[in-house]
This record gives sequence, C-alpha cells and structure tokens, in this order.
Amino acid sequence: MIEDWSTRKILERLISFPTVSADPNIDLIQFCKGLLERAGAAVTVLKDETGTKANLYATIGPENTPGVLLSGHTDVVPVAGQNWTVPPFELTENDGKFFGRGTADMKGFVACALNLALKAAQANLKTPLHLAFSYDEELGCLGVRSLIDQLANAPFQPKLCIVGEPTSLRVATGHKGKTAARLTAIGQSSHSALAPSGLNAIHMACDMIGFIREIQEELSKNGHQDGDYDVPYSTLHVGVFQGGTVLNIVPNHAEFLFEIRNLAGDDPNQILSDLRKKRDAYLDNIKDRFPDAKIEIEITNSYPPLATPKDAKVVQFTQEISSSQGTIKVAFGTEGGLFSDVLGLPTVVCGPGSMDQGHKPDEFIAVDQLAACDDMMEELLSRLVCGV
Repeated sequence: MIEDWSTRKILERLISFPTVSADPNIDLIQFCKGLLERAGAAVTVLKDETGTKANLYATIGPENTPGVLLSGHTDVVPVAGQNWTVPPFELTENDGKFFGRGTADMKGFVACALNLALKAAQANLKTPLHLAFSYDEELGCLGVRSLIDQLANAPFQPKLCIVGEPTSLRVATGHKGKTAARLTAIGQSSHSALAPSGLNAIHMACDMIGFIREIQEELSKNGHQDGDYDVPYSTLHVGVFQGGTVLNIVPNHAEFLFEIRNLAGDDPNQILSDLRKKRDAYLDNIKDRFPDAKIEIEITNSYPPLATPKDAKVVQFTQEISSSQGTIKVAFGTEGGLFSDVLGLPTVVCGPGSMDQGHKPDEFIAVDQLAACDDMMEELLSRLVCGV
C-alpha cells in the first residue's frame, strides 16, 4: 500500500535534511529510495567514494523503453553567515509562501517529482517516468557525472529531459557554459628595499588580470551575441586572489581563481588559448632577467552550455504540460548542458519558483507555484498513460 504523501509533506521532509554541498546527502537519498521502492519503482543509488553522497536514478513503468526524465539536485547552498528569520531546515508556511533552504533551489521540484512518481506507480503507463536526483550540483555539476556515465552505457536512454531548476515554470532552452580555472604566478623574491631586483608575483598576476579584461572587452564588442540573455555575450570574471606573506618581501607566489561563462557560439578553449598566447608573450619579455618565472593556468571544473533549438519537440512538449508560452534563457548554469552535450538528450529547464529567491536568507517558494507544478505533473502523468 502506498503511503499518503502530499507534495507539501514530501517537501517538509526534504527540507529537514541539511544537505549543504559540503555535507552528506545520503540520508535524503535513502528517504527517496524507500519512498520510491515501496511504490514499486526500480531504483539505483550511485554512491561516491566516501559512501556519504549519492545520486539516485529511478524508473516507474515499462522497462527497457525510453521515457521522460525529470532531473533535480538535492544539495543546497550554505546558510552560515545569513540572517534567517525562520529555521532554514524546517518548512515554514506564511503569507502564501513556503520558507526553508532549498524550497526554490530546488527541493520544491524534487517534491513534485516524487509525488508524481507515487501517482504514476498506481497508473498503467505506456511511457515510463525516470527520476534523476544528484549531489554537488552547487559545486559545479560535479555529482551527476557518474549518473550520466551510467546512462551513456545503458541500452535505453530517456526520450527527453526536464531539469526542474526554478524558472517560474517558463521553458528555458539555454544557459551559458562555465569553465573555472586557477592561474598561478611564480616570480622571484627579494627584500622590498630592493624591489626592482625581484619579480613580484602579485604584479605578474595583476598583469594577467589585465589580459583577462582585454579579452572580456573584445568578447563584449566582437564576440557572439545572444539577446535572450541578460548579459548577451560571454564573460570572464576573477573572483578570488591570494598572494604575498609580509609587506617587506617581494612575493614570489600569487594565484587567483577565474571563470569563463560562454555562449554556445564561443569556445572556452579558444578563449583560454588566447589568454595563454598573451601569457607566453609576457614571459618572453622577461625571460632574460627571470628565466625561472612561470605562469600556469589550470582548469579546475567545467560544464557545457545548453542550447536547445526553440522548435525542438521537447520545447513544445514542456510548453504544453506547463501551459507556458514562449521560451527564455537563464543566467545560471544547470546539469541540463551535460544531459544534452554528453548524452545528446533533448533537454529544457522548467521548474517552480524563482532563482531570485535562491541562495538567500529566508529562501521561499510561493504556494501557488508549487500547486502549479503539481498541475504540470498531472498533465505529464496523463501523457505517460497515453504514451508520449
């Protein structure tokens, strides 16, 4: 017998798991696994090497048949240092809103998907429902990669994928890709009273930042443009800088972290190649005096952009079940780019709530947004019964 679970009740349980990316999510995954298996779903749990984090993949309906995949991440951003007026890991309802960390980003969608799964288990589906719940999305879409690897080797892949990041249930066909990198500058120490005899690594790093800004300026003027984005061109950004030990020593080491957020039409590898060419010319100019000087650029993480054509069948399908017109593109990244790029899976982003509320204190999702997502799931269920 299937338990009496509402979306609200499921969301309440999901919020109670403090699945900040730095911490385990295994208890939440085990809760989802138990809920789904009791309903008769085929469930696979893919743990990381520590066993404390895991992805979940579940199927309800006919096996060995391509179905509709609903994808969501289970990790949330930290609450430390934020001024919350409600308990972040308890669901609080007030003024037509559900408050709690992850309500918008994106346990609200996960709760709706689980509620759909319980209903689907009692229906005679012609097309199966697949669920994919991941970990460490907030760290750069890290956890989902093992799940995608498994799907790549499966005999059947889903027909289409809906990633439920918050879009106010509008259908998003695109987001930029992201490449995160570390630049390390190695100079030559000296006493600060003899500063010109050394090679200041902080100065080197700042010169490289200057090159990054030059590339950004070029991209903003002559790179690809896409007016569907708030920022219509690819961007580069330096976010963390470290260097030096004490004021009276010319530092021989400095490093900074930077990122590229690229449109589908711009190749991040080419952008990095342009930066490396500027670096090489820079080092050539100082190699006679400082032959041991180095500037190293290391990619630390990346994920591809999502660029689904507006006339793709997955777009029309998701518009129909969500009662949404038109399409948008979102500024934030998602796992959708990986499903599309690695698996070739037709993918859109569509979920309840707004990212304007995500990552903030007193994060919330409107009650009517969650209800509208349940309506979308009911329409999806009818399509699964009839056969997509």
